[in-house]
Amino acid sequence: MQDLEVVEDNRMTKLIIGLILDGIGMISFSIPFLGEFSDVVWAPIAGVIMTRMYKGRVGKVAGILTFLEEILPFTDVIPSFTLTWIYTYFFQRK
Repeated sequence: MQDLEVVEDNRMTKLIIGLILDGIGMISFSIPFLGEFSDVVWAPIAGVIMTRMYKGRVGKVAGILTFLEEILPFTDVIPSFTLTWIYTYFFQRK
């Protein structure tokens, strides 16, 4: 029973962290011109965080997609951390 509680807690922690990180990524979208410059800094950081949050193939693919989503103009509104969380806990086959 205790293992189940740890897994549930880990899920919720990842969701909360993911929502915060998606928010950080979207903040830069709201600042004209400065936002695109900050994406150059934020994109590699977000990619590395994603690969560390989700292990294996999911983490690697999501890290690359997150990097691309953050570095490309006008794609900051995509909540990549939240979408990866949904995929991991609802759609990925165990």
